[in-house]
Amino acid sequence: MTPSDTPTPTGLAAIDALLQPFNRSNAPGLIVGIVREGHAIYRRGIGLACIEQGVAMSPRTRVRIASTSKHFTSLALLLLAEEGRLGVDDLIYQYLPELPRLHPAGPTLRQLMQHTGGWRTDMAALLQGLALEPVADWTLPISAAGGELNFEPGSRMIYSNTGYQLLARVIERISGQVFGDFLRERIFEPLGMRDTESLTSDFEVRPGMALQYQVLPPSVGGGGLRRGMYPGELRGSGSLVSTVDDMLRWLAHMRSPSKIVGSPDSWAQMLELPTLSTGTTLPYALGLFRHDYRGVEVIHHSGAVLGATSQMITVPSHGLDIMIMVNGAAVSPVALGFQIIDALLGDALLGPPIEPVPTAAHAALPGQRYHSAETGALLSFEDLAGKLGLAWIGGRAAPLRRAGDQALLACEDTALNPVLIDLEQLRGDTAPDTITISDGGHLLRCERLPTVAVGIPADELTGLYRVPDLGTDVRVQVEGDSITMRLQGAYGRNAYRLRPLSADVMLADPLDPLFAALGGYGVVNIDRAAGRVSGLRLDAPRVRHLRFIKEQAAA
Repeated sequence: MTPSDTPTPTGLAAIDALLQPFNRSNAPGLIVGIVREGHAIYRRGIGLACIEQGVAMSPRTRVRIASTSKHFTSLALLLLAEEGRLGVDDLIYQYLPELPRLHPAGPTLRQLMQHTGGWRTDMAALLQGLALEPVADWTLPISAAGGELNFEPGSRMIYSNTGYQLLARVIERISGQVFGDFLRERIFEPLGMRDTESLTSDFEVRPGMALQYQVLPPSVGGGGLRRGMYPGELRGSGSLVSTVDDMLRWLAHMRSPSKIVGSPDSWAQMLELPTLSTGTTLPYALGLFRHDYRGVEVIHHSGAVLGATSQMITVPSHGLDIMIMVNGAAVSPVALGFQIIDALLGDALLGPPIEPVPTAAHAALPGQRYHSAETGALLSFEDLAGKLGLAWIGGRAAPLRRAGDQALLACEDTALNPVLIDLEQLRGDTAPDTITISDGGHLLRCERLPTVAVGIPADELTGLYRVPDLGTDVRVQVEGDSITMRLQGAYGRNAYRLRPLSADVMLADPLDPLFAALGGYGVVNIDRAAGRVSGLRLDAPRVRHLRFIKEQAAA
């Protein structure tokens, strides 16, 4: 039999084939558990839970599930709402009055659960990169958003870990219990999830738990692995560790019409999709994505911290539940989850596979960048192995999907507003000078930036900048042939090389290659007054319009 005559594996054999590249005895691994119509059909661990001791991954191994935890935080809030102890549409300030009141109409608890509240996140990383914070200094992030929100509450979506950390504080304050104790007593114990608990930090040690390993890029010591340690606290946003059996038990409860935990109204709210003020409906409910995939509805949430990733996904109409937990294997659990659905449901999937936008049909676009003068947003087109990709805010490009006559950067791929572009704008042998995009229903007119970067005189940019929302000063200076922006936090430092794209826009490239590999890029827009640089505005993947005010030298 020739290789071309080898039959393509299907069903469970296809899953074995998908996992085989990661079945190694000298590398971190993953665990996959699958239930179909109430019957466990696949439970397998491959690779190592502990490389140092040669301990294999098994279905009994506990792994951090990171942001897959978020919907448990949402359900905990709804349990308190059932008792009349809070209202999910109340303002966050009602329960945490020490927070700065950044907008009169929000964010509400519900908006924070939906990531539509505008609360800034990952601010510490801007200052100090991946520096570890001492556990004793983890306090309520009162100034975590600085003096501004990312956007008006309810108008957009940007994923916010800090929002979920605030929600955990609300649960503690209202219940009078530690967050992890509340989850254990009200959710895990009633459901028999005995191996699931909340661990606030990666410093904590538990029996039977996989170590986390981070794959280093070649630019960091030639690559390899290092221990994955999340630099701050994870309470509310990604603190749970679990096993595949516990999570499959949880998925069965989610799909069951008879609930042990949570009222019918609470579960209806858990899955209700929000509509932005623009009229755009998001596929993200309360800590859960819900949307169509090839003609069936899927409900899911993934997670990622340093050295651990996960995907929890269910296809309710087929009674198919999948849990994937990874401790460092070079695999995307999100992509793997959908590949498993394809393999197991096969012809039952009536919809076509997701159709990418081919680069060949828009060959003039890769390498082109477009900028919105209104919002400062930067987007750039890239060729991703024959698929047209779009990078947003200087980050990593994701493939565009065809959606009728439009190209879609899906919310479920980015955890940001869905972005739509009419494909007719992108046709032709030359890149258009302007394009109009829909950013969650907000229409943005974007101008093409020069292909050859426009230089900005260094003496216009260099100097000291005050950053009120970070409570620090930042120096921009010339170092060799580069312009560098250096920031200092309480426990570490961060630095960016500023790379001009036009007279008003720069890319901020992290000097730390590991921080760069994790998507720590940014975009800097330049403010001017009376012809002089008066300040900068930094956009990072989950932060918008962070202001740097230039301290002008005395005349």
